Amino acid sequence: MQIKRAAVIGSGVMGSGIAAHFANAGIPVVLLDIPAKEGDDRSAIAKGAVQRLLKTDPAPFMHPKNAKLVTPGNLEDDLALLADVDWIVEAIVENPAVKADLYRRIDPVRKAGSVVSSNTSTIPLGVLVEGQSDAFRRDFLITHFFNPPRYMRLLEIVGGEATRPDALAAVADVCDRALGKGVVRCKDTPGFIANRIGVYWIQTAINAAVDLGLTVEEADAIVGRPMGIPKTGVFGLVDLVGLDLMPHIAKSLLATLPENDPYRAAFREHPVITRMIAEGYTGRKGKGGFYRLNRDGGAKVKEVIDLSTGAYRRSDKPKLESVSTVGRDLRALADFPDKTGQYARRVLAHTLAYAASLVPEIADSIVAVDEGMRLGYNWKQGPFELIDRLGTAWFADLCRSEGIPVPALVEQAAGRPFYRVEDGRLQHLTTAGLYDTVVRPDGVLLLSDIKRASQPVWKNGSASLWDIGDGVLCVEFTSKMNALDGDVMAAYGKAMKLIGDGKGNWKALVIHNESDNFSVGANLGLALFALNVGLWPQIEELVEGGQRAYRALKYAPFPVVSAPSGMALGGGCEILLHSDHVQAHAETYMGLVEVGVGLIPGWGGCTEMLARHAANPRTPKGPMPPIAGAFETISLAKVAKSAAEAKDLLYLRASDGITMNRDRLLADAKAKALELAANYTPPEKVTYTLPGPNGRAALELFLEGFALQGKATPHDMVVCGKLAGILTGGPKADVTQPVTEDQMLALERRAFMELVRTEGTIDRVEHMLTTGKPLRN
Repeated sequence: MQIKRAAVIGSGVMGSGIAAHFANAGIPVVLLDIPAKEGDDRSAIAKGAVQRLLKTDPAPFMHPKNAKLVTPGNLEDDLALLADVDWIVEAIVENPAVKADLYRRIDPVRKAGSVVSSNTSTIPLGVLVEGQSDAFRRDFLITHFFNPPRYMRLLEIVGGEATRPDALAAVADVCDRALGKGVVRCKDTPGFIANRIGVYWIQTAINAAVDLGLTVEEADAIVGRPMGIPKTGVFGLVDLVGLDLMPHIAKSLLATLPENDPYRAAFREHPVITRMIAEGYTGRKGKGGFYRLNRDGGAKVKEVIDLSTGAYRRSDKPKLESVSTVGRDLRALADFPDKTGQYARRVLAHTLAYAASLVPEIADSIVAVDEGMRLGYNWKQGPFELIDRLGTAWFADLCRSEGIPVPALVEQAAGRPFYRVEDGRLQHLTTAGLYDTVVRPDGVLLLSDIKRASQPVWKNGSASLWDIGDGVLCVEFTSKMNALDGDVMAAYGKAMKLIGDGKGNWKALVIHNESDNFSVGANLGLALFALNVGLWPQIEELVEGGQRAYRALKYAPFPVVSAPSGMALGGGCEILLHSDHVQAHAETYMGLVEVGVGLIPGWGGCTEMLARHAANPRTPKGPMPPIAGAFETISLAKVAKSAAEAKDLLYLRASDGITMNRDRLLADAKAKALELAANYTPPEKVTYTLPGPNGRAALELFLEGFALQGKATPHDMVVCGKLAGILTGGPKADVTQPVTEDQMLALERRAFMELVRTEGTIDRVEHMLTTGKPLRN
């Protein structure tokens, strides 16, 4: 079966967010809620939800136009709309009786064979279908989205004994390919995978922090990055999801968990938290939570609660010897001879032992459990991967020392790792004690799998070249934050030599990596060092070398396809502008942000954006409109907050592709590279018609207006003045004489080198490296 249209019933935060994400995938969706009791518009509740979505930050819609795919209505007048949809998602209150009543109302009107799913995370499927028709039972399943639905990748799916296999397969496929989810098959158990383990982990971590007398900041510093958990740690995470949500989840789990489940022993109400909820300190959505911003006197002071007294105090970054000395060595952290080591031992032992004890109860394999925690709670590694970091034998000893029964799976491992690489393939330990290969879904190609099975074709300190099959070479950035430097440019040059004319062993090049961010741009640390010691020739060589490398790739005799995800900023954006095709993950955030550090795009970004605006059919005719468009985008350092928005800003072309599931990005990019290679012709070189000083004067008038309004600082005027000079062709340009790309790139280099010598730019670069924030000087 195919799913072409959908419906969501319930327009609260989750329901409306799910509807928005259907729209992001291009799937028309009906959004229904109860009729409004006041006013003339009975569908006002659902319509109001759509309007809230458009104002929410971070945005649930990848592009505001996607809201047009959502049809709001109400459950009394518009039930007939369900007759045209293929999948109905119920996202109403967690009350079995209310859900059962809704199901009986929609069953007669829905299309025969349409799928119905509940977004519940607490009610067993068997309870939900009790008393429903046989046809309804066959079409029913659970699809548990995580909030916010656009950004959280996990989708837990549960089928019942009567659920049609083809219904499960159809929903799993559309969630994977269209919605971009990591689909994890779960068993019909309380909390499924992620919340079953996650809630126990949160409870254990809070209990241990209180018992050991740790501060909130200390606990988050230990549980966070050293364990591969987001920097929110555990208390910051509870603030994010809402303290008031935790008692409801606890109540549900306590009502449904087995009598001997360890969560029952771990569950504890803390008076300070109960009081916080009662007083409205429910986290970020309330007046604050464990952390809050005190705005008294107009200042913004970050404060944290004292777990023993319940009073707020100024929050300070904890200075923990354990965290600062052990790095990523979890064993060393757990062995550290103070209360921070004791805290790490307790949290690791209880959480990981609990997770290991739940297989095969909650899922058939450890792979599903690890993926659930990575995608649902943003852990870098799942529980079994963390046990491997500790060593299974060492972990068994840890459990014994903490008075915890050693889980059967850990005993069965008998010192062996849960994961191993055999003949280049990743394998996992099964519940039978044997190793089995981790199988990827069809159409998934991961660079990490390629790296396990092969050696790089070539590598240096900042980049590697990989053979990804079928004559396609891949450049992977490997520097910190994928910052770009001379070694990356050397990797491009090596790839050019290896591929040659594209008619030999190699046909095409893909630029891709699996880091959180594609690239944050040039290595500012190296740049600042060079600025401080006056290495001007080296800086100019880096700029000119980048221009040469990017231009060589643009006009190479073979196709270059870039496949970004996450942030692609500055020089990371510029390589995308020079690629024949960009296959972008939907969550790609692109922008030329150099003005924030007092610079201009120096690797061809100004030149390419001017060409994009000139070629755009929406740009008015004449020399100034393309210049004005490029100037606005670059001078304001506009960053697209999705791949869809990147097309509006012309960072991406209409012909560039968008992949919703990040795991499918490399395969899609490789397929496009091979398609282009079949009959490839390099692009023709571009010339520009530019007005010179007269055009620059017009842009500077625009800038002066911004300065008078307080929207441009003194150094903004300097930087944007240089940008205006580039985009208008320099002091000798004239509309009667075409300006070549070579001339444009020379203008970029000259402006860049003039700016790096200014005190204002040096201050901006230094401030960015020190604080991570732009300086408004």
